[in-house]
Amino acid sequence: MTFTLSAESEKIVDELLTRYPTKRASCLPVLHLCQREQGWISPEVIDYVAKRLDLPTSEVQGIVTFYTMYHQEPVAPNVVWVCRTLSCDLRGGREVQKHLEERFGCHVGGTSKDGKFTLKTAECLAACGQAPMIQVNDEFYENLTLASLDRVIDELAAKTGVKSPSGTPQPGTPEARVRAKTLMGLGEG
Repeated sequence: MTFTLSAESEKIVDELLTRYPTKRASCLPVLHLCQREQGWISPEVIDYVAKRLDLPTSEVQGIVTFYTMYHQEPVAPNVVWVCRTLSCDLRGGREVQKHLEERFGCHVGGTSKDGKFTLKTAECLAACGQAPMIQVNDEFYENLTLASLDRVIDELAAKTGVKSPSGTPQPGTPEARVRAKTLMGLGEG
């Protein structure tokens, strides 16, 4: 199956290409845009980006496998990153991870039974002074206790809608496109 971006997202790619001295230099933001629209970076996305930017597929694959911010498998609408650096571990990061694994009914790398959360760990999320902390999608939640962690997860679960049958977030939603434009620095819509 071939991957294509929505017409609106294609316009964003066209605009991104004008901001960089070479097509290659736009690879990271184009991958982000594709992930925002599809929910993850599939082999078809890699092929699309390689063709769109005139790059070898192996180079795009290398970028996707190097950076942990690109999901190589479908994920839930909320990706929860638990910081596991020493600062967070000393202040309860390991307990945060164990608590989330029990609550979600999955281990790191898995998705919660309700399909709303994928659990991952990061070596460092650069908030050592506010440990323990998690990142959910693009938001930091710091100085957590297990009670405050549960409040965060409860609020996010209540806001999270139904997933698509494939288990990935709904691609191409207006919210995803507006957010992608904002993250790319192209305005809010």
